[in-house]
Amino acid sequence: MTETDRAPIIERAAAPEHLPSLDGLGGLTWRPLSRTDVPELWRLVLAIEEAEQPPYRTAEEEVDEKFDGAWKDHALDTVAGIDGEGRIRAYAQVSQPPGDTRVVRAFLDGGVDPQWRGRGIGRQVLAWSQGRGRQKIAQSRKELPGRLTVFVDDGAAETLGLLRAAGFTAVRYYAEMKRPLDVPLPDIPAPDGISIVPWSSELDDQVRLAHNEAFADHWGSEPRTPQEWAQGRSMFAPGWSLVAVDDATGEVVGYLLSSRFEQDWALNGYSAGYTDLLGVRRAWRGRRLAGALLSAAMTIYRADGIEYAELGVDTANPSGAHQLYANLGYAVFHSNAMYAIEL
Repeated sequence: MTETDRAPIIERAAAPEHLPSLDGLGGLTWRPLSRTDVPELWRLVLAIEEAEQPPYRTAEEEVDEKFDGAWKDHALDTVAGIDGEGRIRAYAQVSQPPGDTRVVRAFLDGGVDPQWRGRGIGRQVLAWSQGRGRQKIAQSRKELPGRLTVFVDDGAAETLGLLRAAGFTAVRYYAEMKRPLDVPLPDIPAPDGISIVPWSSELDDQVRLAHNEAFADHWGSEPRTPQEWAQGRSMFAPGWSLVAVDDATGEVVGYLLSSRFEQDWALNGYSAGYTDLLGVRRAWRGRRLAGALLSAAMTIYRADGIEYAELGVDTANPSGAHQLYANLGYAVFHSNAMYAIEL
């Protein structure tokens, strides 16, 4: 469908004038979330993860950073159900990144305390989230395709059922992969004319721009503004992160950004360095630079006493990343999917 064939975004979004009322739902009191709710919201997030048993646990700092971003309106874009003891038993948060230029995306996040499930709360909270997501997409006024998006682990059976019943379909699949570091590591040198250097704050905006270029041909990826780029870094590991620089021009041509999720180590029985973002600009591809960055990162992880290297990959990545990782010894240990409604 071409741009001229599409109906205006305000029509396609079909945003409701009023969101579904949650008054009295589940015997809870409903109100917006604020940053002061972080400790209690974190408790709820952990309770959900304990019930669904993914191979990770969210840190309190990660919950706190959900409230970062000047473009977010927590009074309108969040909701929480509070019981008589002040405990949050359900929540939702909708976010629409301002940098979207190809698809206007509304990300829906939320959950219900396992002890409070089976009362119709999840269905109604999801309906509220969809309505708010449609409103956010319409308010963007961007004449682009629109998408309501939810990420869900394969083991979250109740959530998967709710999403499918609400009209969401799986549109993309992701694999979490890991590789032991107590076996020989790949020895892949940087290509001639390129140096791999430690990440630094001075290089960070060049890395952002390189990322926007490198991922321009990746499904579902959108450019990140400086503010968006600075978000979500509570687990960022600067000492495990690398930048590839063209020796002749000083340009950033590739990067590998790592995170350190120490809260998962005891859960899984091993320590891990996690490759969060890895990219190579198009003109420098085909020279084994991605492999060189991974090889260098694994060496750093192991030197710090880390036992495994981990990363996530879109299984349909057009660059062949999944096969690259497999060739370097990574194997799948968990999976999740993106469910969406296209507008």
